[in-house]
Amino acid sequence: MDMKPDIEIAREARKLPIAQVAARLGLSDADILPYGHDKAKIAHEVIAGLAGRPQGKLVLVTAINPTPAGEGKTTTTVGLGDALNRIGQRATVCIREASLGPNFGMKGGAAGGGMAQIVPMEDMNLHFTGDFHAVTSAHNLLSAMIDNHIHWGNALRIDPRRITWRRVMDMNDRALRQAVIGLGGPANGHPRESGFDITVASEVMAILCLASDLADLQARLGRIVIAETFDKTPVTAGDIGADGAMTVLLRDALQPNLVQTLENNPALVHGGPFANIAHGCNSVTATRTALALSDYVVTEAGFGADLGAEKFLDIKCRLAGLSPDAVVLVATVRALKMNGGVARADLGAENVAALQAGCANLGRHIENMRGFGLPVVVAINHFTTDTEAEIAALQDYCRTHGVRAVLCRHWAEGGAGAEDLARAVVEMSATHTNFAPLYPDEMPLWDKIETICKRIYRADHVEAAPGVCERLAAWQKAGYGHLPVCMAKTQYSFSADPKALGAPEGFMIPLREVRLAAGAGFVVAICGEIMTMPGLPREPAALRIGLDGQGQVQGLF
Repeated sequence: MDMKPDIEIAREARKLPIAQVAARLGLSDADILPYGHDKAKIAHEVIAGLAGRPQGKLVLVTAINPTPAGEGKTTTTVGLGDALNRIGQRATVCIREASLGPNFGMKGGAAGGGMAQIVPMEDMNLHFTGDFHAVTSAHNLLSAMIDNHIHWGNALRIDPRRITWRRVMDMNDRALRQAVIGLGGPANGHPRESGFDITVASEVMAILCLASDLADLQARLGRIVIAETFDKTPVTAGDIGADGAMTVLLRDALQPNLVQTLENNPALVHGGPFANIAHGCNSVTATRTALALSDYVVTEAGFGADLGAEKFLDIKCRLAGLSPDAVVLVATVRALKMNGGVARADLGAENVAALQAGCANLGRHIENMRGFGLPVVVAINHFTTDTEAEIAALQDYCRTHGVRAVLCRHWAEGGAGAEDLARAVVEMSATHTNFAPLYPDEMPLWDKIETICKRIYRADHVEAAPGVCERLAAWQKAGYGHLPVCMAKTQYSFSADPKALGAPEGFMIPLREVRLAAGAGFVVAICGEIMTMPGLPREPAALRIGLDGQGQVQGLF
């Protein structure tokens, strides 16, 4: 099927004025803060007034491990939301905002695709409502106040060698990963080694997405551990008095962004924590708001189920008191064939044997999601090259695992192409779930890491770098042992080796480093070669992006 590019489809969308979209959620003009004609924020006082309302059903959309062949998790999230509305349910889509770095680098945007998109797509993938800039400013204000405190006498006796707080920017810039700052003499501060992370890797971003209101936001910001003193006592953002000003910068950013799908259904697009280094989910504020205003909330978690879904269930749901009603696991014939050993150039040819081999990846994700006590349905995101034999083989495989596999054509047909999936979700979510996180709060931090690596990834063992176990033990003793663990590893494999596709076994997870995110409320376990500041590829997307003669953006997609 010949389809127009995503950006052309988005530009041709017949968008409703944002006040009319808000009205579908029962919100009045006074309840929203418009950003132009097609996007708005939902006001703090409105969100506070929703407390105590009955909650809708929460549906998590996740996927097999991502491949260059494409899975379409966001597209499925949007298509399912539209489909639920088509069959008479009041549904809202909740997804993350897009970072500028990947847009100008290699990954591209995050607004869905084909006939299952959220608009205004260009705005969402560029500056949107300025939330990311607010996070960047709040983060770097704290950085500036740390160095300023040291410059003016260092009353807290911060050890410059033990400052863990870096700076951030929302762009891929490998040259800033490691830097020496404070050069140029006494007037410019004390020279020390530091560096930059990308904004989505900031703990401030994670805090924004886990905070329940402004008071909770400030409390979390105040708990950020930024450094240690000369006698190794932790120093927090609250200790240097930065939490109040940071909250002011983030006041508007905490309010969820309301936009719409191509079919004019409401979508909340808010927050964007890194799916590797953080928990990779949209904000708690947006999810709770949508649950109070909708029958169904369709949300997603970053990357495959081994990373995104595990963090959604063990971090976001735990900290926010959420309990999902159903899990949609997205898979494509193409991606499964790649997991079965087929080269990307050969994915268009029928290969049932490779598909069946690659289904091991899908099967492990199914087992993992069921391990949380949740009902699962597989969404087969249809590509035109899929053959009837391949689709039948995939459905047969899912049947042997006790789950239904629904063929979805939302990319080509919009919500109409996902109505079968919507009906399956409604049926599943009507049943009682036995949702429980993977591990209890009281389990020691090291045991939590081992539990994730062995039960979700199927690793044989975890090998910690020198000093890691000592740091975990110190945090345990300091009262942080109850925190959940946020794993940071490659998204492409269950293992730490991005080339180990399918369902590898008998491997070791190398635990390189651990970081305490006391404000966000989790401990980060960094495995393998994960970086917190990406770089641009040899031919970045920025080379193709510009304005045409009519002043419209070209090359973004």
